[in-house]
Amino acid sequence: MLKLLTAAPWLLLSVSVLSEPFPSTYSPLPSTPTLITGATILTGDGGRIDDGDLLISDGIVQWVGSGDIPENTHTIDAKGRWVTPGIIDVHSHLGVYASPDVHAHSDGNEATAPVTAEVWAEHSVWPQDPGFPRALAGGITTLQILPGSANLFGGRGVTLKNVPATTYQAMKFPDAPHGLKMACGENPKRVYGNRSKAPSTRMGNVAAYRAAWIKAQKYIDDWEAYEASDELDKKAPERNLELDTLAGALKGEIIVHMHCYRADEMMTILDMADEFGYKLGTFHHGVEAYKIADELAANGVCGALWADWWGFKMEAYDGIQENVALVDRPEGSCSIVHSDSDEGIQRLNQEAAKAMARGNAVGMDIAPERAIRWITSNPAKSLGIDAKTGTLATGKMADVVIWNQNPFSVYAKAEQVFIDGAMIFDRNNPELQPVTDFELGQLLEVAQ
Repeated sequence: MLKLLTAAPWLLLSVSVLSEPFPSTYSPLPSTPTLITGATILTGDGGRIDDGDLLISDGIVQWVGSGDIPENTHTIDAKGRWVTPGIIDVHSHLGVYASPDVHAHSDGNEATAPVTAEVWAEHSVWPQDPGFPRALAGGITTLQILPGSANLFGGRGVTLKNVPATTYQAMKFPDAPHGLKMACGENPKRVYGNRSKAPSTRMGNVAAYRAAWIKAQKYIDDWEAYEASDELDKKAPERNLELDTLAGALKGEIIVHMHCYRADEMMTILDMADEFGYKLGTFHHGVEAYKIADELAANGVCGALWADWWGFKMEAYDGIQENVALVDRPEGSCSIVHSDSDEGIQRLNQEAAKAMARGNAVGMDIAPERAIRWITSNPAKSLGIDAKTGTLATGKMADVVIWNQNPFSVYAKAEQVFIDGAMIFDRNNPELQPVTDFELGQLLEVAQ
């Protein structure tokens, strides 16, 4: 009995490593069955239906095209308008670099060491950031909040549903996997090179990644040996939050999101992933991704890219505006338009439109039903939530946007936005234009 009691704390520790702290408390808002009729529907998986109908109820898409209509269904005549899945941004810092842009809101970079895999972006998220409802007005229904790029391993990201809430837990996308933010190139070597801390070069970056992965692999091995042991008085390895995250990435439980610009560095990272046996999910920014589009597709790696940002530092110098379209060409590709901006997130549809226009200008013939995937189904794949959202298919979450016209027009506006079937935003109804508590307080002060 004494030996069993002695072993019990370690058994509890083992369970705590596997359990999920800070769980989602998200619950869909009440909704009514809604039939959207007569719209041009882009389903997000390459499909287009002209003069089409869509039924959403009980928080999910019931059917697209035709089907039974329940009693007491609210009908929206969308003739002349366009319908798409909710827009998904895989790279946002809303809430961790919140508005107003003051030092007190600078919570995105734990710039204290090159490896800070132990930190979680969600613990910095301020749900009252006015950027959230502004993004909602641009059709954003889901977004990943990431740490910044000061560090080689910046910490965990979190996927949120873009709903008004008091806590980040109430915004957390149910059962979405965590992401691990990593960064290569100029940022980490610039931040730490002038502090007499490694790394100060690109080769220092890679050496430090590898050293961290070696520690994480040993951590896994130590825990597996402990759990396999039959000894009653066995001693568990010491819990380490940094290595918990890195071990989760090695085991495929946490998706790796890599900030990287140059093609040569991206290929080095792919080789490193092979060395340590983990799966790289997405390269972010990827200004030179067009140079290795075939390799990205062959490795099943997404490219989350800007439409036209380039030239603001040397590693971003060799950018071209056809980047998104070129990365989208190979079979099995996963091209994404992301924001990395509290302003760009408000018009991600137009950022995608710029990329589509540049592709079409060089003869790629990119139709709206293809380009919409860059901001819907492909981001969902990148975040590991494509089984639940990103397309308008029966059984998927009813995350839907009704646009006043073709969403790739410069004049396009999201008129109504649904999240899990509940209308969260209506451009023509002030009561359905959410304002954060913080912003409401400022507006009331001004009114007085």
